Amino acid sequence: MEDIQVQNKYPFANSSEVPDEPEHDHDHDHAPINNDEAYWAQRTHAIERILEQKGYFTAAEVRKEIEREDSVTPMLGARLVARAWLDPEFKARALVDGKAACRELDIDTVEIKNLQVVENTEHIHHVVVCTLCSCYPRAILGYHPPSWYKSTAYRNRVVIDPRGVLEKEFGTIVPAEVEIRVMDSNADTRYLVIPNRPPNTDGWAEEDLIKLVTRDSMIGVAFAEEPSKNNKNHES
Repeated sequence: MEDIQVQNKYPFANSSEVPDEPEHDHDHDHAPINNDEAYWAQRTHAIERILEQKGYFTAAEVRKEIEREDSVTPMLGARLVARAWLDPEFKARALVDGKAACRELDIDTVEIKNLQVVENTEHIHHVVVCTLCSCYPRAILGYHPPSWYKSTAYRNRVVIDPRGVLEKEFGTIVPAEVEIRVMDSNADTRYLVIPNRPPNTDGWAEEDLIKLVTRDSMIGVAFAEEPSKNNKNHES
């Protein structure tokens, strides 16, 4: 099959590195660079100090919250997926109540009102979007959603042409006979996709299956990794 090249047609597509511009001699001045990041960092720090002085929270509490957020990665969602691949009864419970399934794995989803877990099959492929803003299951996929997920281009186009977006922008070719369902995340309900389990993984342990589950596969814009792409060797 001919390789599909990812196009840079839309803002959420992958893009190649931009080469550095060559140095040039000149006698004109450049406009000063405004360090907006430094400005907002200073502003945030000042507000934080005021709130600390008023007793709303302590510096230690801020540090702990930052540590908590940094500890949340897509690995948490991958644990749920791998467990669902191995345990049909757990998967059935997850499809009914995603938050309850997370509690079984000691994953804190208190900030998610409703977590709907959906399963990709040989007949149905799910892809998640938030058409209104960028609602995202941060508690299990990390606190920083990918930039393309938040982009207006992705949010608009994946609803209209999900098959085309998956193929042209992510290189994910869903067979024509497979139905694609677009799940619209919102403030009340967040979605997690259980991707199809890759072939040739019979007998794999949970910790090895976790390595095949990517963030994008749990959003539905990609498939889980193939075993050949991992360094782990398994004997049948």
